[in-house]
Amino acid sequence: MYYYLIIALQVYCLYHLYNNRNAYYWWFVILFLGPIGCAIYLITQVYNKRDAEKITSEITHIINPTKKIKDLEKQLKFSDSYQNRVNLADAHLENKDFNNAISNYLEALEGNMQNDFYVIKQLIEAYFNIEDCESVVLYAEKIKEHPEFKKSRSQFLYGLALERLGKFDEAETNLRAIDIRYSFYNERLIFAKFLISRKKETEAKEILEEISTESQHMTKPNKRLFKATIQEVEKLLQDF
Repeated sequence: MYYYLIIALQVYCLYHLYNNRNAYYWWFVILFLGPIGCAIYLITQVYNKRDAEKITSEITHIINPTKKIKDLEKQLKFSDSYQNRVNLADAHLENKDFNNAISNYLEALEGNMQNDFYVIKQLIEAYFNIEDCESVVLYAEKIKEHPEFKKSRSQFLYGLALERLGKFDEAETNLRAIDIRYSFYNERLIFAKFLISRKKETEAKEILEEISTESQHMTKPNKRLFKATIQEVEKLLQDF
């Protein structure tokens, strides 16, 4: 059985080598070094190349974010499809160009007969970032019966938009949905501050104490990620 696995691995490596026209010496490495040669080939010529291409692409987009947008604009010009339009809108949202993101999401929705949950979720994010709370509420109410809306960031933004529009009871209902142990630390901090503003200090303190306790069991990466949140939680607790 072991022998046949080695043969199969060598056949795969040789097939990949032939298709990709890699250096001829790899033939000898694969054939004469057996599984060790195959492992060396896979690590250096298959996995690393794919990872390198992906990393290079990501670095290019970080250094020059407009390149990604220009590439997506070219794709859209070549094929004005729904998915290409959404991809372009996503790139604008990622680049914090919220107005262009919104216009492309809306255009994508116009050509789609059904309410697309993903696109509307992205629209809610974009509208919230330009502080258009009326539109956040408008689009959130289109998808609030969708199962994925419950306990999501979209519901949280919906709650914040309702608060800013003075609809405090509805806001509390939606913000409360995000109060889930060992998750949503930033959102729960904001919810606790909302409760303080509503004179519900006891409830707010309970949430802050839960976050403080949970922070003691966080992994090191999460502690770094939520450092500012934890510090603010501890500061608020000192005020009680």
